[in-house]
This record gives sequence, C-alpha cells and structure tokens, in this order.
Amino acid sequence: MSKEYETVIGLEVHVELAAKTKIFCGCSTAFGGSPNAHTCPVCTGMPGSLPVLNKKVLEYAVAVGLAANCEITRYCKFDRKNYFYPDNPQNYQISQLYLPICRNGWVEIDTPDGPKKVGIHEIHMEEDAGKLIHDEWEDCTLVDYNRSGVPLIEIVSEPDMRSADEVIAYLEKLRLIIQYLGASDCKLQEGSMRADVNLSVREKGSEQLGTRTEMKNLNSFRAIARAIEGEKNRQIDLLEAGESVVQETRRWDDGKETSYAMRSKEDAQDYRYFPDPDLPPVSISEEFLEEIRARQPEFRTEKRKRYKEEFDIPDYDIEIITGSKHMADLFEATVALGAQPKKVSNWLMVETLRILKEQELDPEDIRFSPENLAKLIALTESRAINSTVAKEVFEVMFRENVDPERYVEEKGLKMVSDEGALRKTVEEVIAANPQSVQDYRNGKEKAIGFLVGQTMKAMKGKADPGSVNKLLKELL
Repeated sequence: MSKEYETVIGLEVHVELAAKTKIFCGCSTAFGGSPNAHTCPVCTGMPGSLPVLNKKVLEYAVAVGLAANCEITRYCKFDRKNYFYPDNPQNYQISQLYLPICRNGWVEIDTPDGPKKVGIHEIHMEEDAGKLIHDEWEDCTLVDYNRSGVPLIEIVSEPDMRSADEVIAYLEKLRLIIQYLGASDCKLQEGSMRADVNLSVREKGSEQLGTRTEMKNLNSFRAIARAIEGEKNRQIDLLEAGESVVQETRRWDDGKETSYAMRSKEDAQDYRYFPDPDLPPVSISEEFLEEIRARQPEFRTEKRKRYKEEFDIPDYDIEIITGSKHMADLFEATVALGAQPKKVSNWLMVETLRILKEQELDPEDIRFSPENLAKLIALTESRAINSTVAKEVFEVMFRENVDPERYVEEKGLKMVSDEGALRKTVEEVIAANPQSVQDYRNGKEKAIGFLVGQTMKAMKGKADPGSVNKLLKELL
C-alpha cells in the first residue's frame, strides 16, 4: 500500500519598498534608468563611505509589521551578512539577523475548510544587491548597481502552508495589505515582490519535518503554483525510491517546468554575521509607533464589511472592487461626488474590467478621474446621451481621461430631445419602409426593431431608443 504524503511549505517574500531613495543613501530607486546612473559611493561600497538609514523605510517596515499582527522590536540593529559576489559591491549585505524589526505575527487566509492563520516568523529590513547582465555577444558579464541599496523587507513565514492554493492565498493577502499601505506596488513581473519557496514532504500524521529545499526564480503566481507541484512530486519520487532529499537551493525554470540544483544550502554561520559597526541601533519610541498606527488605512476586510452596509452593492462587485486599492479609492471618490453606488460599480465591473482585460492592464493602471466618471454617469442618467454613445465616450475617457461633458459638446453627441424633429424622422422611416410596417401590423413584433434601427441610423445614433420605440408604436 502506497504511503500518503503531506507537503509543508514556508515562504520568504522580498518586497521592494516604495521609498523614493535607497535604504542607506540618497540615490533614486526608480525602476529602469540607464545602467549605474542611480549610484553613489555608499551604494557602490566605496571605502570610507558611511550608510545612514532612510526613515521612510523604517516607517514602511513598521506599518507592514503592524498590519501583519507582529510584535515590533523596540530596539533593533543591522548586521552584516558577509559573502563575495560581483553584484554585491561591499562584499557584504546589510540585513538584520539578531534583532529584526518585526516578529511573531500572522495573517489570516481563506481556505476551503474556513479561515486559517499563517504565522509570520519575522520581517527584517535589508538592502538589495545589484544586477548581473550576461552579454552573450561579448561573452562577458556586466554589472549594474542601480538596484544595489534599494530598500527591501523580507517577510519570513512559519512552515504553516500545506498546498499551492494556500501559498497563493497567503501571497495575495500580503500583496493587498502592502498595496493598501502604499508600501510597495508588489509587481511580481518587475521584481518588486519576489518569493522563495521552502518545501518539504513528510508522511501524513508525522510530526517530524522532512528535509527542505528552497526554490528561487519565481516571478508569477502561476510559476509558484507549478514549482510547488513539481518539487512536491520530485521529493515524493525520491522517498518512494528509498533515496533521501538533499537540503539545497534549487532554481525553477518555468519554460521547462522543472527545477535544478544551484548550490547546497549554506548555514547562517557561513555568512559570519556581526552587527554593522557603521549603523547605530534603532530605538523605536511609543510616540513613533502610535503615529504609524494612526496612519494605518482601512484594509480590505473592513472595507468589505462597510461596503455591504453602506452601498448595498452585490458581494461579487465588492470582492472585485476591494481587490485593488486604486479601484476602491476610485469607487468611493465617484460615489462621494453624488453618483449612485450601483451605477458606479456597473461601469467599473463591466466596461472598465473589459478594457483592462483586452489591454492586459492592472487596475492600478486606470488613469481616468472620479470627477470624469461621475460626469459620464450624470450624462447617461439625465438622458443627455444614450448608452451606445456613453460606451464610446468611456473608451476615450479610459485612454485620455477627457472631460466627458466637453467631449460630448465638441463632438456633437448630445441626444436630440426635440420631439418635433424626432416625430418627423419617424414618419419618414414609416413612409420609406411599407413592408416592415405591414409586417408589424400583421402581428410580427420583430419588425418594429428594424424600424427603430432605421430611425437611430437617420438620427446618427443621437436619439433615445426607448422614445423612438414608443413613438413608432403610437404612429403605427
């Protein structure tokens, strides 16, 4: 009889913080930029240069820690992690081993069996390394230090997850908390959120942990889910064959859907950690903590509850809208300008999501203002434009954030509300289509649709289909 196995997973998540400058110097953290343009003696590790902690980084780290129910370390220090690698200019990385900024937290995820708490062992602040670029043509490796010194927090979970689904739920939860805080945009594809997966398997019911491997190079939720599946099966196959799992770091190749060993796992002592002599310890006062606490935003869980009570929109709409801080802000601001909640959510749920999907954009990429969305809703409500024109105007507004009122005026898209002009056109359409008129009078209801279409065409789409329908029935 074959054994049943259980997967045990813990994550190390690196998040690039949204500070405008690096963690220990004043260089820009902007993504892109020509190689080595955002550098100075500090972030290129020149002898005699001194690091100074960026206060914004500390604020973000504490804010994330509070949101993840952590204890904040009131007296914390920076340590040097010593290793030699060309993208690491000082030959050490400044991190926190002994006294990390946050400890013993948790976040709650939804699973098919109900809510589950995933423990957070610690969160520490550290600097990012530079980036190596392998030039095939010249057969050499170049180094770009723009990323060197970019502020990171590393969120280390407890080994509390048991499946790829739980891992994705945990990452989604972290990403939303951090985006709501404005601490990072968490774009996996740009590397501002990166996850390493520690995974082991054991026989079901066993308390003993198996030997774990760490997987790197995971830059999408899909790759993470596939890597977990692949590594789980690889380890089970080894155990079934009577072999043992080796503790090592593996690199996932998403194209080939397989992982391969990079190096056997080093231990903390290999890095000869010691407190950084150039950086004074950080003492966190009660006032500082209170100030950060007071600035915490309303998170998704509270928003969901409030939307249900306050706006009376469907649960599905609430899920989608609160799934993005930017979309939730847009929704609330438009409603605050007097638009009806359900109307606002309809525009976001239908037209906005359609364009985002077509153009492969994130909700964070929405550029139109709440003012303009409120104006567009008002134009349709007052029947100044019909729904077809409204969709057309929305497309332009989505692209260029135009003022819908001005756009409708300039392009002459207002509906013809002149009863006389409409009646005259309807009469002309009736006269020009005797066959359809006959069909309608013979009981063919569908024939009126054709006549409505002809009238709309003659009015260049600037009539209300409802009024046209009513008038046709009256005249017929």
